[in-house]
Formats: sequence, C-alpha cells, structure tokens
Amino acid sequence: MAPARGLQEAGVGASARRFTWEEIGLRTGRGHPQQERWLVIDRKVYDISQFYRRHPGGSRVISSYAGQDATDPFEAFHIDKKLVKKYMSSLLIGELEPDQPSFEPSKNKLLTEDFQELRTTVERMGLFNPSHLFFFLLLLHILLLDAAGWFVLWFFGTSFVPFLTAAVLLTIAQSQAGFLQHDLGHLSVFSSTKWNHLVHEFVMSHLKGLSAHWWSLHHSQHHAKPNCFHKDPDISMHPFLFALGKILSVELGLKKKKFMPYNYQHKYFFFTMPLLVVPVFQVYSLYFIFQRKLWRELAWTLTYFIRFFLFFEPLLGVKGVLGLLLLLNVAESILFTWISQMNHIPMHIDYDNNMDWFSTQLQATCNVHQSLFNDWFTGHLNFQIEHHLFPRMPRHNYWKAAPLVKSLCAKHGIEYQSKPLLSGFADILHSLKDSGELWLDAYLHGSGVQGMVWACGDH
Repeated sequence: MAPARGLQEAGVGASARRFTWEEIGLRTGRGHPQQERWLVIDRKVYDISQFYRRHPGGSRVISSYAGQDATDPFEAFHIDKKLVKKYMSSLLIGELEPDQPSFEPSKNKLLTEDFQELRTTVERMGLFNPSHLFFFLLLLHILLLDAAGWFVLWFFGTSFVPFLTAAVLLTIAQSQAGFLQHDLGHLSVFSSTKWNHLVHEFVMSHLKGLSAHWWSLHHSQHHAKPNCFHKDPDISMHPFLFALGKILSVELGLKKKKFMPYNYQHKYFFFTMPLLVVPVFQVYSLYFIFQRKLWRELAWTLTYFIRFFLFFEPLLGVKGVLGLLLLLNVAESILFTWISQMNHIPMHIDYDNNMDWFSTQLQATCNVHQSLFNDWFTGHLNFQIEHHLFPRMPRHNYWKAAPLVKSLCAKHGIEYQSKPLLSGFADILHSLKDSGELWLDAYLHGSGVQGMVWACGDH
C-alpha cells in the first residue's frame, strides 16, 4: 500500500503531511509554545495533545513517549491492535518523510529489527496464549491458603504458635493473590480485555482490598519507562527516601541535596520501604477509589474487609482483627518489596535517554535463577527480563522465551543478568550502599565518578 493511499484510508487525505524526527522530537508537551504532544507508531505520526488525558491506560503512560517512537510499547501493551488503531485514526496527522529512518538516531536499528522479529517468532510459537487451567489452579491454591489460615485459628485456637502459623499462611495467600492480580492487570490470563479487567477487580479488590484501576495506571507507567527518573513511579521515592543509581546520586550530592542521610540508606532501608509500602498502598488506594468515584471497586473492596471481620472477629475480637490486618499488611509489604526491587534497584537508573525498547528493558531489569520454588515464591517475576520485554505474555511461558532472549543478547553483546535469589536480595543493599557513598563523596567534596557530572545539567 502506498503511503498516501494508506493515510487516505485512515482519514488523513491525499495531501498528508510529512515530518522529520527533529520536528517530532520537539512535541513532548514541554517547552513547545502549543504544548503539543506527538508520537510515532509504524512511521505514522499521531497528535495526542488532546487525547492523552483520555487515554484508557493513563495519561502518563502515553505521554512518556511524546516526541518519540512508540511502536514497540504499542505492540507490547495492546491485545486488539487493529481495533485500537481504528480508534486512533482521528489522531493521525501524517507520517515520516520518506527519507527519514524508521527509528530515531538514538535507537539501535539492527537490535530493534531483531527484537521485532523475535516478537513475531514468540507470537507464532503461541507463547502469548494463556493456559486457563494454570491460572485456575493458581486461584484455587490462593483460596485454599486463605481458608487454611482461618482453619488453623478455628481448630487450634489463638495462642502464639497457631496465630503465627495462620499469619504466615494468610501472608502467603496475599502475596500469591498479588502475583495473580499482576497477571490479570497485564491482560495475560484471558484473550479478552474485558474478562481480564473484570476478574482483576475481583482478585485485587475482593481478595486484597485494593483498587485494580489504580494499580494498572501506576504499574503501566513503570513498564513504559522502567528506572527512568520522572517517568517511572516506582523510583519516585528518589530523592525523598533514597539516592538511587550512580548518576542521580552524584547529581544529588553536587546539588547539595540532603533529604536523608543517604550514606546509611542500606541500613534504614529495612525500616522504611519493606514495612510501609503495602500499608501506604492500602490508604492511597481507598483515596483513589473515592477520588475517581469507582463505586464498583469500592463495593468489592468493602467485601474484603467485611469477609475478613466476619471470619476472624469471632475468633480474635475487634482489636485482634485490626492487629492481624496490620500484621498481614506489614508482612506482605516485606515480601513484596524485596521480591519486586531485587530486579530493579541494583540496575541502571537514569533519566529517559530514549533508547530502543529492548535496551531500555535490559538495562533496567535482571533475572533470578529458575527453580520450582523461585518460580512460585516470586510469581515468576524471577523472569523479569522476559516479563518486561513481553508484558502480556502469560508467566508460564517465560521459560520458553528465555533462550531466545539470551540468544539475542549474545548476538548484540548485551549482558543477560541472572543470579541466585539470595544474591538478588543482597544486591539491593549493595547498590544502595554504593550509591549512598557516591552521594556522600559528591556532597562533601563536589566530586563524582567520571562521566557523571553531566547529570547536573538540564533534563
């Protein structure tokens, strides 16, 4: 199909406009007089200036690619791409000039082409097809763990050992429910977006008491630009709690910023994030539900607390139930933080340098060695590399994609990091200690590692 004809069928007309990457790069929504936001998908140029606030996946997700090529993230996040492009036709304003490359100069052309070929290969292998039996058994084992926690207290009483046993079972149930909602939020359990969303609400709101909509908006931003400061909300605690990454830590020091004694962050980490993340999520999630008037999610969330009180109040009393709720939140927070951060905090953290999709994900993620325990304990997030490259892929297929990803890494000289589980945990502390020392050196002496002083410039 000729370019002019393709645009004409899309509703742009025969006299379609042509653009250069330089023109598109100015439309980021920042600094441009009209605050325009443009992006490119398959060489087509879309103006999202008015649409981005209505984007179903969240305004920040799509805005993070304003002024850039968004072909690979578009492919990664959407199930029915033909339907989505149909609705996008009203945003189409033109295409790249014929002499313009398909990829921006900052991106590795050969690597991008090889990754797109890899994505086609895994699709043909059926690795995006979910096993409903697998996910049904996951849900069943979560419900059984939940029921076992109650049964222990009912049958053995509420003395210390039964109470501790029940708390462990319930914490594991909550952790595993968190991994299942993660699958549903990534649209990897059903082939229908609608069914993924409906069951996601049930698991997230009824089994965990949190907002599914809030989680999806938050987590999609992380996947769009992982470990990119100002774009990844998972590193938004920088610099209020932690100095993360070498570049940002030196920048903080050179600017004489000291919100916390970062040279001790590897020690106070134990008393901050692991203890506070889930309890804070619980409070903010309720605020989000009321703010967005998500009444169906509110109803599901209330059933979580009602069910919990109905089952455990006769055994523990009101104070005991509240104490158990707090204990479960804190215990799950510890599991969630260590499991989720072992793949990211030790990796490269920087501003958005508009790299290709494959490089962006590989520099921000690492794996933990495969084993039956590691797969179950981490909800298959030990395959963080494969998950970030293919966020819609059902987790039971990561191990099949891993050899292909390793081969592509080897071809292009990119390190494919995989480590033991305990090493992953230890690396969180090692990286916090290293970045804290870099901050202190820059703060006291105005120095930093070679090549990082540029970080104090404008970004």
